[in-house]
Formats: sequence, C-alpha cells, structure tokens
Amino acid sequence: MARVFNFSAGPSALPEEVLKECAAEMLDCNGTGQSVMEMSHRSKAFEPIIQDAEAMVRKLMNVPANYKILFLQGGASTQFAMIPLNLGIKTGKAAYIKTGVWAKKAEAEAKKLGLEVTTLASSEDKNFTYIPRVEKVTGDYDYVHITFNNTIMGTHYEYIPDTGNIPLVADISSCILSEPLDVSKFGLLYAGAQKNLAPAGVTLVIIREDLITDTPRPGTPTMLTYKTHADEGSMFNTPPCYTIYVLGKVMHWIEKNGGAEGMKKRNYEKANLLYDYLDKSDFYHATAEKGSRSIMNVPFLTKYSTGAKDDASVAKEKEINDAFVKGATAAGLVNLKGHRLVGGMRASIYNAMTLDGVKALIKYMDKFAAENK
Repeated sequence: MARVFNFSAGPSALPEEVLKECAAEMLDCNGTGQSVMEMSHRSKAFEPIIQDAEAMVRKLMNVPANYKILFLQGGASTQFAMIPLNLGIKTGKAAYIKTGVWAKKAEAEAKKLGLEVTTLASSEDKNFTYIPRVEKVTGDYDYVHITFNNTIMGTHYEYIPDTGNIPLVADISSCILSEPLDVSKFGLLYAGAQKNLAPAGVTLVIIREDLITDTPRPGTPTMLTYKTHADEGSMFNTPPCYTIYVLGKVMHWIEKNGGAEGMKKRNYEKANLLYDYLDKSDFYHATAEKGSRSIMNVPFLTKYSTGAKDDASVAKEKEINDAFVKGATAAGLVNLKGHRLVGGMRASIYNAMTLDGVKALIKYMDKFAAENK
C-alpha cells in the first residue's frame, strides 16, 4: 500500500527519510549487531546516541549553556505537576494564561497541588479561538505558564509575554522547532515528542539551571524532581531509548532541511496555502481568528456547521463531516476528524507534512465542496 498523507494531531507523521533510516538499522545500529530497542541504556553503544540527540537539540534551538536538556517520561501532562512541584516554592503563587484544553489542565494541576493560582487572561469566552494579549506581567509569582500552541483549538502565540524576572514556562509540544524560538526568554520549555520530534514516549524539557532545586515542594516524589534527572544526565532510570534515538534522527533531518529557519519557511508556505484557501471558500472556514492562527494545527468547519442545536441541523452536520472524513481516507488523506470540542475537521501539518500533502488536501476539499453544495 502506498504511503498516506497523515494529518494526525499526534502521534503524528514522521519524515519518511527518518523512518527508512530507522528501518535499515533495526537489526544492526552503528555496527553493534543489535537494535537500539535491545541496548542497555548504560552501554557504550547507547551513550553516543543520547549525547548526539542532546547536542542536536542544543544546536538547533540555540540553547544557552546555562540550560539543562532533559529526556523524561510521562508526557507533557506529567509536566503539569512537575512544574508547580519544582518551581512553586518561593511564594507558592503561579499565573496561567488559559488558551485551551491543555492550558486548563495545566492550571488545574497547579491548583490541585496547593498553589495559589491567578488566571491572567482567558480566551474561553470565544471557545478559545484566539490568544489574549498579555504584554507585561508583574507580581510575586514563582512562574508564569503559557501553552504556546493549542493543538485542539488551532491557536498560537505570535508574541512572547514580558514577564521580567518571573520565569516564563511554556508548553511547546505541538510547535517545537516549527520555527525559531528564543529559549533565553523562558525559564522552562517542555514538549511531548509525538508531534514534531519522535514517536510517543519521551518528553523534552529545557530548564534554566537556577530553577533546578534540591528542595521542591514537600512530598515531591523523587521521579518528579528535576534535579534527580539533571544530576544523572536523564539516566536516573531507564529512559525511552528508542524514542530518543528517533528524536536524534529527526534533529539531523531538520538540520539538513535548513534548521528552525528552514522549518519556518516550509511551514508558513503550507499554512498560508491552506488558510488562504479556507478564507476564500464559501463552503469551509477556519475556526481560529486571524492573528492567533497555528501553523501546525488547522481546524475548519463546513457551511453546515452553523452552531444550531436542533436535531436536523446536528444530524446534517454530522453526516457531512463523516462523509468528508470517509472520502478523505479513501483518497489517502487520513486522521482529519476534528476534536469533539471544535467539531468539523482538523489538519495537523507538522514539520514532516509535505507541501504536496497540503495541496492534495485542498484538491480533495475542492472536489468535496463541489459535490456537496
């Protein structure tokens, strides 16, 4: 069967070149006669793999020397707890900007762990279809948390809030290395790998060294303490070795394709093409407001998504959406079903998605619209 165009929000498509390299090395990686899946994480065979992955992250993201790079487990969701446990120790106060489902979950976890949480701004009034402007933050907060790209809602920060001396923390799971980002403006960045970096299984954390404490909040488990992992080079326990190996391969693919700047050019070309089509269409429309649109996740609705709640309208909308997804799948365009909180469809066009994939999607959308007007 031919390769499909995979628009999944995550786990997402990986570069075909990387998949082929991994397949070629499945039984013998670097002349060791074994797969990375079988290697001891403390072996001489694995050591250069994790070192290379870390070095490539530092190089491609221009990570300053006073930041640690950690390969952790538990997904970005575990970071919702690790951040308040490790950073919320001076005043016990934290500030969050609420821009979607994952931002809400992060904020709720901080409250659950006993922090005094302030919601600086929220876009919930319009179902998270925009990013609120918070230019300057002051106060005695231990940190300020934002979700830089909102996978479900298709929104993205086009600015970085000025938090002064307050550490700025950002979830960049669904936009990491999609474009350049000034790491020095943040105290901590974290990303689940399964969008732009690797298969699910590893979470990348980039943390400024002064934020790594040996006295987190009382009762913090050893595994949820950043110092535990920083002191052991992410080797306190067995890390997700194979996922780290694939991450390293993806880093080299990004470098070969122009680094973060190359990804930005690639991604804006794809996103602009799709948004331009949506904005000119009388059948489809994007859900995110201009000025807040993600270049990674593009939710869209048809003209039948009117918001009406009567049985006939709901049934018609579901019929059209189901037909769209079914037809797209048959055409080799998979995982386009929208999240239930937005409805309609969603095209996730991460780094590995090609321009040809977006063009194929638009061609299908045109055909479907003509057939269903």
